[in-house]
This record gives sequence, C-alpha cells and structure tokens, in this order.
Amino acid sequence: MIIAPASRTLSVKEYYFSRKNREIARLNQQRAAQGLDPVINLGIGSPDGSPSREAVEALCNCAQKDGMHGYQSYIGIPELRQAMADWYRKWYGVQLDPASEIQPLAGSKEGILLLSLAFLNPGDKVLVPDPGYPTYTSATLMCEAELVKYNLTEEGGWYPDFAGLEGMDLSGVKLMWVNYPNMPTGAPARREVFEKLVAFARKHRILLVNDNPYSFVLNEQLSILSVPGARECCLEMNSLSKSHNMAGWRVGMIVGQSDVIRELLKVKTQMDSGMFRGIQEAAVKALQAGPEWYDTLNAEYRRRQEVARRIMDTLGCTYDPAAGGLYVWGRIPEMPGQAGNDVVIPSEASVSPASSLSEAWSNRILYEAGVFLTPGFIFGKNGSNYLRISLCANVPTLERALEKVRKMQLVD
Repeated sequence: MIIAPASRTLSVKEYYFSRKNREIARLNQQRAAQGLDPVINLGIGSPDGSPSREAVEALCNCAQKDGMHGYQSYIGIPELRQAMADWYRKWYGVQLDPASEIQPLAGSKEGILLLSLAFLNPGDKVLVPDPGYPTYTSATLMCEAELVKYNLTEEGGWYPDFAGLEGMDLSGVKLMWVNYPNMPTGAPARREVFEKLVAFARKHRILLVNDNPYSFVLNEQLSILSVPGARECCLEMNSLSKSHNMAGWRVGMIVGQSDVIRELLKVKTQMDSGMFRGIQEAAVKALQAGPEWYDTLNAEYRRRQEVARRIMDTLGCTYDPAAGGLYVWGRIPEMPGQAGNDVVIPSEASVSPASSLSEAWSNRILYEAGVFLTPGFIFGKNGSNYLRISLCANVPTLERALEKVRKMQLVD
C-alpha cells in the first residue's frame, strides 16, 4: 500500500466473525464439491425472525411517500424519541426526557465507539469485563486508551468481584463497561448488583455504561437507571436488534444524562447524516408492541434453548439452567482423550493452530460435524474453556445440528 495504516489499527484485528464467516464460506465450497450440505452456523446472534407486521408496513408506507428520502435529523424524529421514552417508562419504570436524554443510534454497537471517541484521551483507562463483548476492547484500543480487564467468573455467577475491583489501581479510570443481562454467559440482571455498581462508579467518579440489548429475551426487564443515584454516573444502551428481530435495520439508543448525550452528539454528527425516516417510523411501531409480541418471541426461544442445551449435553458441556438471553454458554469438560484436547484438523482446513481449548473444540465440531459453535476465547481469557450456541436458528435446524454432533467421535 502507498501509505502506512494508522498506528491505532495495529492494536486491533478484523472482527472474529468476519474472518470466521470467510472460512466457513470456503468450507461450504469444499462441502458442496463433495456433495455435503452447508455448515450449520450457530455462531453470531442475528435473529432469523421478522419484525412485526406493523413495523414492516410503516417502513413500506413511508418509502412510497414523496419527500421522505432526504437527510433526517441527527437526533432522530420526535416520534421516535417519544416512543423510546414511552418504552423505557412502560417496561423499565424509568422516566426519560425524550428531548435531551435519548439519542437514537445505528445499533448500540455504534454507541460503543461514539462514546469512546467522545470521552477517551490517549492513556485514559477503561474497565472492560472478561469475558465480554469484543467491541468494548477494540473501541478502547482504537482510542489509544488503556485497557483494564476485570474478571467475571462462573464461581462468581459472572458478576463483578467488588472486593477485587477495589483492590485494583483505579487511578485514571474514566469509563466502565457492564452488560446485564450478560453476553456471552446469560447471567441475568440483578438489582443488588446494579446498586453495587452505581455505588462503585459514584465513589470513583467513573462513567458506567450498561449495555442492555438482551433484557427481552428469556429475561426480566431491568434498567440500571432505575437505581437511585444512577443518573449521576450511568448511561444505558439498548437496541431493537434482539428484542424486535431488527438486527439488520440498525436501530439502537443511548439514554441518560443530557450533558453526556450532547458530547456524544458532537461526534455522531461528524459520522452520519441521520437514520432513514422509514426505519424510524417502523421503529416507533415496533416499540409500541404489547406483551403478546414478547410472549411469542420468548416461547420460540424457549423451544430453541431446549434443543441447544441438548447439544451441550451431548458434548458433555455444563451450563447454568437459570441463564437467559440469546445464547447457551457451556463449559467444556477437561477430560483426557475427550474431543478438543488432541485435535487434528484436516490440512485443507486453512485455519491457524488452536489458541485455546474452546477454539480447538469449535474447529473440530466445525470440520467433523459441519456445525459452527462460537469458541469462548474470543470474549477473553475467562471464556477460553467455554462454547456458545446462538439461538438464532429454528428448531429443525438446531435438531439437525444435534444429530450431526451426536455422530461425532467424541473420544479418541
């Protein structure tokens, strides 16, 4: 290339699922040549269902009107901000000012980077959970801030160890990411944990952000902003991706202190020119859904969860039956001779040597069974002995994956 990349790009790699999807595409070409069916991909959490009929109709109706296809407001149409405020009041019991305390986003993933760009200087410290969503790490590194990992463990219920946090060097810590209900582990949001997090953030003057897109999928609705004192130190991000089957529509929000929202808006207005109005009007309709929408959604996910847990059982993995969310997170058995401990990957696989037990297991299941499960190492060292199954495939597909896994030779 004619010029060198920015130094910040040296600290991050291409997103794992982007790389893995190319590998699966190559493998599918080989499988097709051999007369085999495509890989069953149970990796990324992209819901396969459709949005509500009302949301789709709102999009179509808007798209057919004149004057709807120009630039839109950077802060979203008033109807969308009001619908987001109404949604928070109805389901979380949180009152928000739609004019100043809500910023629509192109998905909550955008918010992670925008917030980091708005508040982090080189050398600032950021508390990031391990295991945790990889984008918390990459956004921190691209802003040339210092990554400070804090441990979540199975023994601790996948909640922060507050004694351990207090024992850390917190000087220079400016931002803290939390994610409850948790991904990838499925640990539910708990009010007592939120209360401790708020007290911790206020004590150390840290901006704490709860990433909350999973509260409508096999979970109870709880917002950290419902905790007294949270408004002083907390923001929350949310999304319609999982709760309304709108992942590809890219509709999210960040809510909280108006002064923080204003700073984020400074960055956002340099990055885009507003969300298509038809998508905003569709989001308004989606957010107005009644309890029957979520009941139907969760009934389907419970059926899928049951089959996904049988896949984990077949592999000998253990999991928390109380966990919710869009995934099943299972601990790999560490037994001599069991699948993954002495993995032989075919030479044509074109994959690097496994860096962890979870990657070895994932690769073996992929190449032997034609089923892709996410290796937990991508979420941090504390995920290295875990696998994750996405529930974004229908029951017949999950049952086919189960049969394929059952046919594997699990013991060498």
